[in-house]
Amino acid sequence: MKIIKTQVGIIGAGPAGLTLAHWLKKQGISSVIIENRSRAYIEARVRAGLLEQNTVDILDSLGLADRLKKEGQEHHGVYLNFDGERIRVPFGELTGGRNITIYGQQEVVKDLTDAWFAGGGELFFEATATKINDFETDHPTIHFEYQGENAILECDFVAACDGFHGLGRKTMPKESYNEFTVTYPFSWLGILAHVAPSSEELIYAYHERGFALSSQRSEKVSRLYVQCDNDDTVENWSDEKIWDELSIRLGTPGWELKRGPIFEKSITPMRSYFIDNMQCGRLFLAGDAAHIVPPTGGKGLNLAVADVKHLVDGLTEFYQKGSLNALDSYSKTALKRIWRAQDFSNFMTTLFHKQEEHGSFTYQLQKAKFDYIKCSEAYATTIAENYVGLPFEAFE
Repeated sequence: MKIIKTQVGIIGAGPAGLTLAHWLKKQGISSVIIENRSRAYIEARVRAGLLEQNTVDILDSLGLADRLKKEGQEHHGVYLNFDGERIRVPFGELTGGRNITIYGQQEVVKDLTDAWFAGGGELFFEATATKINDFETDHPTIHFEYQGENAILECDFVAACDGFHGLGRKTMPKESYNEFTVTYPFSWLGILAHVAPSSEELIYAYHERGFALSSQRSEKVSRLYVQCDNDDTVENWSDEKIWDELSIRLGTPGWELKRGPIFEKSITPMRSYFIDNMQCGRLFLAGDAAHIVPPTGGKGLNLAVADVKHLVDGLTEFYQKGSLNALDSYSKTALKRIWRAQDFSNFMTTLFHKQEEHGSFTYQLQKAKFDYIKCSEAYATTIAENYVGLPFEAFE
């Protein structure tokens, strides 16, 4: 049986696990990553594409943002539509220069993986974690299968960055946390299309036919969504029907939606999930392993990177000073931002999705909020600072 020793064992080679490994290395802390998927799979997996200012700054400080800065698209605002009326919330103007950058999660993963291997880091792809043992002692172990053989990763700490279905949360004692779940009564039909974006910035739209979002992945690839029923299927949506529906829902006078070949369709359920304790002994959860937010606010990847920041702070304090204080407070610290992101994601979701009949009490409340954004700089600022991500010191 193969035995590997390191200081921090990381399960999962997504943005959280890879960022954690790089950041620990910068602090002189060793780590090994195991990932149950293949490299080709994780580098092709289309997920988030919106990076907060905090995330960009972190990647830049780690020397991992060269391609991001060349190919990423910085957005200084967002368009909001309601019943065909469009307004713009200017991020930089309202937040002291903080903005967002559009850069696909799969591109972040490619950059971080390339850099990890270039620096001699250990990462085992197609390695399935089967058990986390002794995490309530000073010497936890991760048991995994790799290339048909059993192996053990011996470490001081375990960081489970292995997603919603991963081993990390399943290993946590059930009595150690409470679960919070909200399932929304609608989903998103999302597409990727070979066509230049129809807008230089994102467009969120409420329409009596349902929500729509115009986003992008590059100057030549557009990412768009329409609200659909939870039991809907992609087979019900022809390319023509999708483009027609997007054109109607996103439409404003004088604006036209560009159309092009659709090369991917998928349906994403809208839900919130998280637990109120992200650690047990020397086992720590980060990212989707501990929380899910609806994509309306663009918070998923960014929350994962924020978790990593707090975990690195705690691990650095331990290895430099021998103190567990920051690690003991990891959940409490991380949950402040998680609750804020859950609230903002819920706000954006309930503001722009059709929930009841057009003209209903709920609709009138939605319209009242939109009208308030139009006339109140303070309200627009609240949206802007949440959208671009509050600085870490805001939660201290």
